[in-house]
Amino acid sequence: MTDSGPPSFRRTAALRYPDFRYYQAGRFAGLIGTNIQSVAIGWEVYSLTGRALDLGLVGLAQFLPAFLLFPLTGYAADRYDRRAMLTLCHVALLTSAVLFYVLSKTGTHAVGAIYAILVLVGIARAFAGPAGHALVPNLVTWKHVPSALGWGSSIFELSRLIGPAIGGLLLTAGGAKVAFLTTVVLEAISVAMLLAVRTRSRGDGAAVSLESTGVGLKYVLKNRILLGAISLDLFAVLLGGAVALAPIFARDVLQGGPTALGLLRSAPAVGASLMGLWLAQRAPTRHMGRWMFACVFLFGIATIVFGASKDLSLSLAALAVAGAADMVSVYVRHLLVQLTTPDAMRGRVAAVNLVFIGASNELGEFESGLTAEWLGAVRAAVLGGVGTCVVVAVWAALFPELRRVDRLNRELA
Repeated sequence: MTDSGPPSFRRTAALRYPDFRYYQAGRFAGLIGTNIQSVAIGWEVYSLTGRALDLGLVGLAQFLPAFLLFPLTGYAADRYDRRAMLTLCHVALLTSAVLFYVLSKTGTHAVGAIYAILVLVGIARAFAGPAGHALVPNLVTWKHVPSALGWGSSIFELSRLIGPAIGGLLLTAGGAKVAFLTTVVLEAISVAMLLAVRTRSRGDGAAVSLESTGVGLKYVLKNRILLGAISLDLFAVLLGGAVALAPIFARDVLQGGPTALGLLRSAPAVGASLMGLWLAQRAPTRHMGRWMFACVFLFGIATIVFGASKDLSLSLAALAVAGAADMVSVYVRHLLVQLTTPDAMRGRVAAVNLVFIGASNELGEFESGLTAEWLGAVRAAVLGGVGTCVVVAVWAALFPELRRVDRLNRELA
């Protein structure tokens, strides 16, 4: 679809397109299942071993496939039909959910088996990410891409709100087996919704070859604004990703259980969902670089408060603020990537972006687990927040082009 008109920030614009609705419905079901599964895995691993480092390895097992395969994942998203790729990836995620359910039903308490299945999850997500990011602009006209991104971000954050809360309740009521079975059902719904999408899309398949897999990385490295935005998120969240330590805070610091864990994992999404809805209706259109830096700094401050808190209510409030601040940063970065990247190479650029995001999230979980193993969970969280604030100051000096970004448009490419 093409449209030469200006970008539109009308909230409901993207919902006019049936394929966009099917895609987001399937994505929503899959994301809720993923979040339920994530809570169950974190609680199970920490209950089995009692070691912070093992929580970190949960993130590492999912990050390594994305890091090692990113040239191929971006190539595949630009070479083959993106909808078909997404469907196959969610079939793999459905398979992994079934395997987790079998482990829990048979009472197999093998942490190694959990990590092995998480590698399969990581592989599926590595291919699904670039395909999904590249598909969205093909489901709506160009001028409605900002609306589509706003809805996509809101749905992502809403799933992070609902999924962990449901996961905590399911763990309390029926244990990990019930949580994993629920994920199986939701992933099956996701596959069905993706099969309903009729849009077939890929980049310029004739121009894409294995030799061109490094084009996405070269494009990002040459574009100072994109490089600054993506790397800012990488290092800020890498240091400030204290949510990975939620099982420790829930059980040992705040003296709670699985329900408290679900609330802690949902709290960032509360703030992010509200912010996402606001962005879908009243997104800022000026001084976008300043907004990004200010909100990442606020994310660091909120992380410090969370790490120092001994009260569940204060901890939840701090995580909600962190989620809202992170949402603005994510929104600006996604718009930069989507609006400045040619469609023919959007999958490869998205693959690079997602490797950075994966490094900040899953590798950040490993960093948090490792630091908590050395220093304790509280010190690890507080120092991570301080590190995020330092990164903001350094990046503001290193990337003045990003700091000076005013309006977002294709002329930034």
